[in-house]
Amino acid sequence: MVPVFAWLLAAIAGITYASWVLQFLLNPELDPVNGYVSELSASDQPYHFLFSAGDFVSGLLTIIVVAAVLRAVRPRGYAMAGWLALFLFGVFSIADSLFAMDCAPNSDTTCALRERAGKVSFAHQFHSVTSVCVVTAGIVSLVALTIASRRHRRWPVIARWSWLLLVVETVTAVATLPLMYFGVLLGVIERVQVAMISVWLFVIAAQLHADRRRAPVPAPTARDRPPGGAAPVRERPESARRPVRGRRHRPDDGAWERTART
Repeated sequence: MVPVFAWLLAAIAGITYASWVLQFLLNPELDPVNGYVSELSASDQPYHFLFSAGDFVSGLLTIIVVAAVLRAVRPRGYAMAGWLALFLFGVFSIADSLFAMDCAPNSDTTCALRERAGKVSFAHQFHSVTSVCVVTAGIVSLVALTIASRRHRRWPVIARWSWLLLVVETVTAVATLPLMYFGVLLGVIERVQVAMISVWLFVIAAQLHADRRRAPVPAPTARDRPPGGAAPVRERPESARRPVRGRRHRPDDGAWERTART
């Protein structure tokens, strides 16, 4: 059985991955329409450490959740691919927080010129790689676990809600290409994608919680037995204690037969 803390950690991971919503309180000057979410974690932005910490905590908790699930469930096929992709999502989220950008190119013209001239750090350049890997791993986990839940009918919560998230993620991914060409609404599209991944983590948390509620009650162990090592005595029903006159039970096949009266 998956540990009880797994669903709680998955829910916390979904909350911390949505830390970008604090932008409207902590950094409203950054353009939310055309600016990327990653620019909130840029080194020259206010409260950048808080937004980087959100990605780091979310990635770490996701790794712990996946490790707990793999140890308890031992999935195969699409299910294994989905959980491993979610594990990589956690790894790349941590990398995304460690390799932060130097500045916000979509909100700062000087930063954009530095980026085009190649006068930015390796972390700034590598951040685009980790960001793509995070989104890709999240989408792969969503696709694989959706297929596994519908094929094996094991995770009803995932089967019910994941397809809707998958449709939204697919539409936003397709819309990103033309929007990148025109250079508009990229911040809105990315925020929708990040929000869907947060909801995806909430769905996983709900599924793990539902699994614990539906789990069978374990059989009594030696610790539950009374002193002396004897098994607990069960009371026989009243009907079983009443003698049946004129009949006896045949132990070989369980049939009942009349006996001769004396």
